[in-house]
Amino acid sequence: MELPLADHWVWLILGCILVSAELLAPGYFLMWIGAAALLTGVVSTVLPIGITLQLALFSVSAIAAVYAGRQFFSFKPQSADPKLNDKGARLVGEIVTVVEAIDSGRGRVKLGDGVWTAKGNDAAAGSKVRITGVDGQVLLVEAA
Repeated sequence: MELPLADHWVWLILGCILVSAELLAPGYFLMWIGAAALLTGVVSTVLPIGITLQLALFSVSAIAAVYAGRQFFSFKPQSADPKLNDKGARLVGEIVTVVEAIDSGRGRVKLGDGVWTAKGNDAAAGSKVRITGVDGQVLLVEAA
């Protein structure tokens, strides 16, 4: 079946459509596939290669473009506070007061204006303990 357009025009148009689609539905993926189609169109314009080689070139360049895009152009925002959304990590190191003695590994501690369940070594009411981690809603503590 003969296409009404030359092969290279099909690749160039497809590449432009895919790159433009990235603007409408940003996902940082179509741009690389579009770049592979544009590359295939340019190469097939310069060199008289058959459709089989064009498809192979497109496949290889699409995989390479997506891989390169993910490796070299991935945007990972850096936060000034890496513990911003991790409340448990923010609590580690805090010194809290035992309000119900930690007996047999469980008790209650006062943190801020609330009282939390705590796990750790036995400690008398009124003693100070340091938070070492969080297990769900239970604070893991050790003697301060």
